[in-house]
Amino acid sequence: MNKLNTLLNQLEAKVAHFDLENQQVSQGKIGWHIEHSLLVLSGITKVLAMSNPSEYKPKFNFAKFVVMTFNYIPRGRGKAPQTTQPKSEVTAENLTAHIAKTLEKVKELHTMNQDLFFKHPYFGDMKVRQAVRFLEIHTEHHLKIINDIQKK
Repeated sequence: MNKLNTLLNQLEAKVAHFDLENQQVSQGKIGWHIEHSLLVLSGITKVLAMSNPSEYKPKFNFAKFVVMTFNYIPRGRGKAPQTTQPKSEVTAENLTAHIAKTLEKVKELHTMNQDLFFKHPYFGDMKVRQAVRFLEIHTEHHLKIINDIQKK
């Protein structure tokens, strides 16, 4: 979980550039990528907490195997579900407040029953340990995009 805290701190450091964009890198501004990452982090944590371990259905998924093995999400392959797309105006103040709330949410992962799970739209069921690893990979993916937006 310490890695998630580090990644959240890195996202927080990017808030000052929330309005920066580069259409050659991404259709979204830096603020969109930060907010999306926060929605994913808090959303998955919430779903994990509400899950019923007896409903877990493990199934091999090649795409999940590749992402989790190589710690890499290719760009432009998947579409963010509606629930993880920012709906309100993205401002520095909103992002800062959301980061603080998400840091608190992520603390819950430390004490969760490891048999809790969430159903990923592309990868299927993931228990807590795997979900945390996915959250790290996903957040790093968006930090790389943010860094590329800043470079250009």
